[in-house]
Amino acid sequence: MNTHFFVYILYSKSADIHYIGHTSNLDDRVLRHNKGLENFTSKFRPWTLVFALKKDSKVQAFALELKLKNLSTLRLLSFIQKYSSDNIL
Repeated sequence: MNTHFFVYILYSKSADIHYIGHTSNLDDRVLRHNKGLENFTSKFRPWTLVFALKKDSKVQAFALELKLKNLSTLRLLSFIQKYSSDNIL
């Protein structure tokens, strides 16, 4: 069985912040964020999924997550604008 991993970006309108993560179960992970089951994101609900990209391995997903986390806010917003319409599952 080939497990895929997803890199995702969530947006909290109430706090005007983004959260970047990776997971093997995107639907469950987004649900956990919105139910308040994750420490950091529980404070800023609700969350909207604005970007998700499937990767073939956890290593690839984690590498992209780190790259996205190292972007400045302006570059992250530019990335989301450029790629989000093609990468929401």
